[in-house]
Amino acid sequence: MAADRVTVDLGVLPDRRFLDRRLAVPLILAALVVLSFALRSRQLGGGFWIDEGISVGIAHHHWTSIPQLLRQDGSPPLYYLLLGLWIRVFGDSERATHALSLLFALGCIPLGYATARSLFDRRTALICAALMAFDPFLTYYGQESRMYALEGFLSLLVALAYVKGIVRGQRPWVAVLVVATTLMVYAHNWGLFLCLALALTTAVFVRERLRLFAAAAAAVAVLYLPWVPTLLGQVRHTGAPWSSKPSFHELLLAPGAVLGGDASYVVFVLAAAAAGLFAARRTERALGGIVAASILAAWLVSQISPAWTTRYFAVILGPVVLLAAVAIARAGRIGAVAMIAVLFLWWGYNLSDNKENAREIAAQLAPQLHPGELVISTHPEQVPVLRYYLGGGLRFATTLGPVPDPQVFDWRDVVDRLKAARPRPTLAALLATVPRGQEFVVVTPVFRDYRAWDAPWTRLVWQRSTAWTDLLERDPAFRLERHVVLDEIAVKVNYFKPLQAFVYRRSG
Repeated sequence: MAADRVTVDLGVLPDRRFLDRRLAVPLILAALVVLSFALRSRQLGGGFWIDEGISVGIAHHHWTSIPQLLRQDGSPPLYYLLLGLWIRVFGDSERATHALSLLFALGCIPLGYATARSLFDRRTALICAALMAFDPFLTYYGQESRMYALEGFLSLLVALAYVKGIVRGQRPWVAVLVVATTLMVYAHNWGLFLCLALALTTAVFVRERLRLFAAAAAAVAVLYLPWVPTLLGQVRHTGAPWSSKPSFHELLLAPGAVLGGDASYVVFVLAAAAAGLFAARRTERALGGIVAASILAAWLVSQISPAWTTRYFAVILGPVVLLAAVAIARAGRIGAVAMIAVLFLWWGYNLSDNKENAREIAAQLAPQLHPGELVISTHPEQVPVLRYYLGGGLRFATTLGPVPDPQVFDWRDVVDRLKAARPRPTLAALLATVPRGQEFVVVTPVFRDYRAWDAPWTRLVWQRSTAWTDLLERDPAFRLERHVVLDEIAVKVNYFKPLQAFVYRRSG
């Protein structure tokens, strides 16, 4: 099937005579990359939060042991393997590890152009590249040591290969689809929802190529088979106990997660309505089917076993942005207004270093800590990020008990384990290892916004943290030496889930 062509003149883009020059498009793409880098490097050195501490901690282990370690974590191995190689070359600083994600975020710009140019036309391709350059989702996760920018990059490649290989029947692209989809499922478990969406979309819109798709799916299944035993163990024992069931409202707004939030999402919906995408061509219907089926599958599964969070929608970023670019290109003057409005909103997006204050707390604690001292975190999964900032040579523990490897958090059956770890005996066993006269540190969350602690796991963390704090305050054998808390918490209230620390001395 011939590529779809769009001839609507959109005044916000360079005119055709300029674009016909040989170096025009490369210069535009280079300019977009430079502007995007300026936007997406403002917080490149921002402090790590919980998940980033876990990422870097896992990546520090021997490369061949990472897949085995992930039995405790619940994630597939691709990103951690890449990060493991990356930190051995560039180091493990915040700026260095964030740069890996930034590389994928910036890579979405030329790949977005190439994908839209191949599937639609040059004008749509330039719009897609501009959207990729300033999308707040990529700005945020392009400065985080997690796998979401990588997923966004792969989602573009999957969309391109699926449309070319399955929708348009160009068989060489089927091999690309197999490779890209395999990488996606090895990058994040929500890649499996994308696989399901590809199957459903083929059954509904491309039925005549079901056999071709089945062959591709079989190849992906064979390549993914070595990971299946680990996946099944993760499903039984890890899950996402920190998550809650999503509402119907969240289902409807889900595509906006990768389009800069509700305001920008409304603009795109209006542009899509004006462009008539609801009676779209086969390519757009296929992309829309992928998006809708992925979201619906994730929502339905999360009603049974909650695992819903906006960052996971990185798996559909490519199809969503491609559809947004088509809508703007076809909406004429309304599209031009939509483009200007969206870029205005996105350029004003200001990413703050407010995910967590572990770095700042650790900076105040570290000078007074000595090798072998005990550091207890009542928010158990904080240990890897605390270990990163406080360094080695300390003993780490949580409300679950001693931590054998402070660079990894064991999510297996964690709710049941924490329920079984009764506060008084668990705390007593830990403090029995502290010599008389020696200090120890207890790091706890500041429970400011209780809505953030409403999932099964986080609610239990809140209850256990409160219980441990009460036990320490009432025990005369332990004297509070100092309370480490930042002014930003008390005055500016900057951090999402801020930490505080209590330094105790055993006197009895």
